[in-house]
Amino acid sequence: MRKYDLAVVGGCSAGLAAAINAKRLNPSLDIAVIEKLPRTGKKLLATGNGKCNITNLYALDHGYVNKGFASFAINTYNPNKIVEFFASMGLLTYSDSCGRVYPESNMAASVVDALRFELDKLNINTVCDTPVTDIKKSDGGFIINGNIFCKKLVLAAGGKSSAPQGSDGSGFELAKKLGHTVTETVPALVPLNSKPEITKPMKGMRVRNAVLTLKGEKNLAKTQGEILFTEYGLSGIAAMELAAPAQKYINSVKYNPFTMIDFLPDMSYNELLDYLKNLNKIKGFCGIDNLLTGILPKAVGIAVCKACNLYSAERLISELNDKDLRRVAEKIKNFSLEITGTRGFLNAQVTSGGIKTEEINEKTMESKICKNLYLAGEIIDVDGGCGGFNLQWAWASGMLAGELK
Repeated sequence: MRKYDLAVVGGCSAGLAAAINAKRLNPSLDIAVIEKLPRTGKKLLATGNGKCNITNLYALDHGYVNKGFASFAINTYNPNKIVEFFASMGLLTYSDSCGRVYPESNMAASVVDALRFELDKLNINTVCDTPVTDIKKSDGGFIINGNIFCKKLVLAAGGKSSAPQGSDGSGFELAKKLGHTVTETVPALVPLNSKPEITKPMKGMRVRNAVLTLKGEKNLAKTQGEILFTEYGLSGIAAMELAAPAQKYINSVKYNPFTMIDFLPDMSYNELLDYLKNLNKIKGFCGIDNLLTGILPKAVGIAVCKACNLYSAERLISELNDKDLRRVAEKIKNFSLEITGTRGFLNAQVTSGGIKTEEINEKTMESKICKNLYLAGEIIDVDGGCGGFNLQWAWASGMLAGELK
């Protein structure tokens, strides 16, 4: 039986951060990272459209799920500390106007290489191609798969998102075997399904800065940002950030919610109405399919007119009366779209839900239920929006767990 001082189950962001920090703080420790895939860090290669959005400089103010629990880790290992962490491995970064931090190379592979090289430098063992199917508490530690013993254990096996990259939900089952409770899990940061007969004609059309309000029996969530229409529904950051509350509502209430889209939040209804009335003077001779081409993609403008029951290929803009224009203005500010579900865990960037935070010491990441067990990353019921916030949580919680207090 192979024996280690510390075993880390899960060889991606949180797990690698935990192993590296543990070894740096305690160089004498014999540490192993156990990974089910042939190599560590695979999921990182797909993040940030292949650029790897490492963190976000505004993470301290971000509205994480269970932020009260997550705050200690995120403040202790804040975004600047994460930038320093990677700089210590030779990886330089830059930030954009939204606070998103990327590797200077713009290549996720650079992030993965930095972590792998550091594992080698610190003589941390990597045990790949090794799915963990069983963990038992033993006198003085844990026995993994019946043939690996460790005194302390970090469970950082991810959630259910992107199973081909290693996160298939198996970590939740391991946590349950060790006495933990797992909350409802749903895909988060994933495109939404809707009525294809409405969205398919707008396929490929983007709206730069829409406000989306998710409504059930009451307002469920609100986002703002870019949306992208697809043949199956909605994508883009603002839409994907509604995925978790939408799926939870569908699961619990068994009814589909709606998202109300304000395509032009920077214009009031009255300003918009004045704009539309002025179009009669500017291009009243044009067909109604060109009514909104000055403010929206043409296909989106046609969808708005169809939703108002005003669209006709032969109709001219000059034929619209004040009542018609008011309906158009109202629809631009409140375009209703039924949400029938999401694109699922396979397409999700992150899992919402996980191990109950009440069962974990937020200042150490140690389990309150199982001594010498530490939890980190997506496996815990903490998640955030797009923009590097979830990787910030992964690094921070992993490094805090690696202190092994």
